[in-house]
Amino acid sequence: QVQLQASGGGLVQAGGSLRLSCEASGRASNSFHMGWFRQAPGKEREFVAALRWSSRHTLYTDSVKGRFTISRDRDNAKNTVYLQMNTLKPDDTAVYYCAAGQRIIYSAISQASSYDYWGQGTLVTVSS
Repeated sequence: QVQLQASGGGLVQAGGSLRLSCEASGRASNSFHMGWFRQAPGKEREFVAALRWSSRHTLYTDSVKGRFTISRDRDNAKNTVYLQMNTLKPDDTAVYYCAAGQRIIYSAISQASSYDYWGQGTLVTVSS
């Protein structure tokens, strides 16, 4: 069982930056993918970024490429994944969720149904 705790959301002006953190209890195995999803008011949950724990291979949705960076702690003592968000836009306003899943095939990394564990969400509000 894995429990996820997301934090770091807040209110920021357009063009600003925020860093979200997701701490996983228990040990993230090398077969895990860690993902970030977001859900804006009235919209469906959408994929933002993902990282494979062992290889650090990353994947991003097109709208955040070049602005967001997903990363993990350098050592395995802290099972924490980060989402550095730069040049934020009002369209980035959403509740951001971190998620974890095992043995996800590449073609399914962006699908919420591939992830077994979810954090509680953290609100990011970008003002214009």
